[in-house]
Amino acid sequence: MTSTDSTRAVRLAVVSAGLSEPSATRLLADRLAEATRVALRTDADVDTDVDVEVTTVELRDVATEIAHNFTTGFAGGSLREAIGKVTEADGLIAVTPVFSASYSGLFKSFFDVLEKDALAGKPVLLGATGGTPRHSLVLEHAMRPLFSYLRAVAVPTAVYAATDDWAAPDDGVTPSLPRRIARAGGELAGLIAPRAIARDTSPEEPDVVPFEQQLAALRVED
Repeated sequence: MTSTDSTRAVRLAVVSAGLSEPSATRLLADRLAEATRVALRTDADVDTDVDVEVTTVELRDVATEIAHNFTTGFAGGSLREAIGKVTEADGLIAVTPVFSASYSGLFKSFFDVLEKDALAGKPVLLGATGGTPRHSLVLEHAMRPLFSYLRAVAVPTAVYAATDDWAAPDDGVTPSLPRRIARAGGELAGLIAPRAIARDTSPEEPDVVPFEQQLAALRVED
């Protein structure tokens, strides 16, 4: 990919459904975002400087507004801002803790309030955290079908982090957590870069002058 621009802006949104502060879910989300940022800036196919803007949405901060949206049909200011960050981004990282062998209710509720097709075609990296490796299939049995239904494009590598994964060494057989994070970030970067270039190089829509203004201008000339 080539470009004449000296700098290219890439917008990356991160959704974390962790409930505590700090949380393992937020930690995994931050590491996935950093891996994606590094991959975007070191992509050999991109000959421009890349300015990666990362915005993080902590769902616990908008939990009340999410609940109100279900009962009133209207999103509060903070929730509207969070939705805007997600829908306007070139790529998305979505991470949830595992509750009852699936994503959390808060995580699901946030994506339920998005408009239809809001994530259509958007590259997404999926992540989850839990206390035991036995819940790792949540990525394939719950999260991937959810984002497939939303018509997002989930990268092949999804990352699950159990408690023991954070300190586990790379044994040469099972990829360590850092290796999986780096691989997933690289895959997301590979999908984001073409979208960002297409957005920056697409022709601007011409300004439309309201008919009333055009008519007023004609009257002045007369």
